[in-house]
Formats: sequence, structure tokens, C-alpha cells
Amino acid sequence: MVLTLQQKVVIKISSMCCEKSRKKALKIAAIEPGVNTIGLEGDNQIIVTGEDIDAACLTLKIRKKLGWTDIISVTPIIPEKKLEERKPDPKKVEEKKGGEKKPEPVVPPISYHPHQCGAPHIYWAEVRDPPVDPCTIM
Repeated sequence: MVLTLQQKVVIKISSMCCEKSRKKALKIAAIEPGVNTIGLEGDNQIIVTGEDIDAACLTLKIRKKLGWTDIISVTPIIPEKKLEERKPDPKKVEEKKGGEKKPEPVVPPISYHPHQCGAPHIYWAEVRDPPVDPCTIM
């Protein structure tokens, strides 16, 4: 069983001002692999939902055809069945039953010298050939 990520992508197209540009944007989004549904929100936003959508590639394709395009959000869609099937964390249940919280160990902060992980210093000098005299007679 292969798990695929359902996601919702909201894209804002600044140059989408007429019906022709809306159709063109929807057509580009519909061709993209993994797209299930496409919708318009407001005057200049497209909502695309589907499985494993490459939002950057989709935005680039729309930008090539229509102009300035921004990705507003990319959010995963969690099925309602999964939300109902989730079980509470056993550690949290034990804490609620016991009433006492166990102290967590204190981790000291990591300290290092600022030049410890720096890039190595590379020294170089340019070596040039001696100038060639254009006169070959002398």
C-alpha cells in the first residue's frame, strides 16, 4: 500500500484580469499530474487539490504563460477517518492519571568557538607567463 500525500495549493496570479487568462490558468493546472480538483477563489487565486502536486513546477508553468505568480499556501489534507482513528498519546494519558509530572532532564547549551566550524582559509596567487614580444626579428 503506497501512501500519497493529499494537498491543497493556493496560487495567486497577479495578471489574471480577464476570462481568457482564467481559462488559460485553469487549463495549465488541469494538465499537471496528480491534480484532482481546480477552483477559483476571488479574482486572482486558483485552488488546486490533488496527490503529490509539485507546487513550484505548477507555479513556474503558469508564470511562463500568464506572468507574475505567487504560491500563497501548500497545506496537507488529512482525511476525516484518520482524525477519528487517532489514539491519545500514552505518555500524556499517564501524566493525567498520575497527576505528577516527571521533571525532564536539563540539557546544557552547546557552546563552540566561532571559528571552529568556519570555512578553511584558501590562499592563492595568480601566476602569469612573461609578456610575449610581438616582434620576432629581435
